[in-house]
Amino acid sequence: MKNSYVVAFYEIDRAYGGPEEGGWYFDCGDLVRVFAVAKSKDHAHQIARRANDLLYRLQRSRRSVGSVLYSGGRYEARVYENVAPPAYPSVTPHYE
Repeated sequence: MKNSYVVAFYEIDRAYGGPEEGGWYFDCGDLVRVFAVAKSKDHAHQIARRANDLLYRLQRSRRSVGSVLYSGGRYEARVYENVAPPAYPSVTPHYE
């Protein structure tokens, strides 16, 4: 079976990782929708780049994910092989 590459939209956020070193956060996202399926990795990344360029222009006036006033509404396109996960990261990172 040949691999396919999925371009999916995620609503992005930051999550609290733990109290180490005064507290730390990590980037995370929830699946909004699968946007496209491509036969090659290069084509999928090309689609994602175009989508992210447009999203960047449309979201320019929204608060940054790192702002304490951020309340959602920022999106990004990501590429995955075969299946887009319902959220990322799949495992909460640990401070090292």
